[in-house]
Amino acid sequence: MNMSTTDKKERGWKRKLIHELSDYWFIVLYLTIFFSVFTNYQRLILAHYNIIYTDYGISVIKALVLGKVVLIAESLHVGRRFENKPLIFSVIYNSIVFTVCVLLFNTAEVIVDGFIHKMNAEQAVAELVSHYNYELFARGMVVFFAFIPFFAVRELGLILGPGMMRKLFFQKRSAWRLTLDEQCSRGTVGGPADK
Repeated sequence: MNMSTTDKKERGWKRKLIHELSDYWFIVLYLTIFFSVFTNYQRLILAHYNIIYTDYGISVIKALVLGKVVLIAESLHVGRRFENKPLIFSVIYNSIVFTVCVLLFNTAEVIVDGFIHKMNAEQAVAELVSHYNYELFARGMVVFFAFIPFFAVRELGLILGPGMMRKLFFQKRSAWRLTLDEQCSRGTVGGPADK
């Protein structure tokens, strides 16, 4: 193996690592903002009834964990069975799957919280059951509808090809319009999922 082949492999590996890390931190940023807004919404509603809400840091932890779950699921091609169907199927399916992940994470959160506060098994079960009420349903609904635009943007990114979503959001229209027009005229719009 000559030096140029080794250099190409190393650059490809580094490029892939940088892409994965930037993708991960984008997901974490979106989820952190969403969970933080939802946490503050809960805090403000509860403050109206003079109830103190203190679970602020959990938003970042949820975002870090779920960001990794999203990347792992994508590497396992979760939701790819709908790639030949209309985009809405994949978006809704992924939103449902990751809403269930959030609800499972919330369940684990209640259990861990019970262990931290040294609850016995009966108290822990009572605490868990108290969370499976309207609050959990409402939380699931909000999370589901927050995931719809998230997965819609991710699916569009797969269709348009690598880097195109960043261009659409962060470059002048004249710059990305030319790139998109060139891809359309050559018939190369779309990433690997379209091939």
